[in-house]
Amino acid sequence: MDNNHFDNNHFDNNYFHAMYRGSDDPWGFTTRWYEERKYHLTLAALPKRRYRNAFEAGCSIGVFTELLAHRCDKLLTVDLSARATSIAAERLEPFADRVEVQTRDFVADWPTGTFDLIVLSEVLYYLDPAQFDAVVEQSRQSLAEDGHLVAVHWRRKVEEYPTSGDRVHELLSQADLPHVAGYRDGDFLLDIYSSTAGQTAAELEGLV
Repeated sequence: MDNNHFDNNHFDNNYFHAMYRGSDDPWGFTTRWYEERKYHLTLAALPKRRYRNAFEAGCSIGVFTELLAHRCDKLLTVDLSARATSIAAERLEPFADRVEVQTRDFVADWPTGTFDLIVLSEVLYYLDPAQFDAVVEQSRQSLAEDGHLVAVHWRRKVEEYPTSGDRVHELLSQADLPHVAGYRDGDFLLDIYSSTAGQTAAELEGLV
């Protein structure tokens, strides 16, 4: 991919550890209507009612994960921060039979297995070009034939991020995956891709 408009400096993972040292909810996931609205729009955009085996990269304290768990038979969710995953695991205890929470760097240590849902929400603009390409390729390789790849990113400028949400989604559009759903407003972008054609909600139900 053409990854111009990336800052080639590696994003320091200590940024995330520092954020959780200062607060158990540094981005206001449990209190902001913006976040709650974004989560429900993301869930509404998913083409399937239910997923067999899902992977969420960068779960933070598990607020969206808790909502997503109702739609998944099995869900693996990870985050770099041990503090964040500790909070997430406590939140997700009622789903312990089907949700696994791990402290893991998904860039350096992508999970094995095949997933029919991969969620990359608010994570891709932290990556440098090589990392971005590696994660997109890993996602493609891990996506089941009937799988969906979800990307959600903030559009406003953040000085310390290597790139913007708009650039992330522009690059994803070049990944040669069928686009099946999307939403955009002034604040965030949501795009859903499939591994093969014919995976929109209507197509899956045989309406077209």
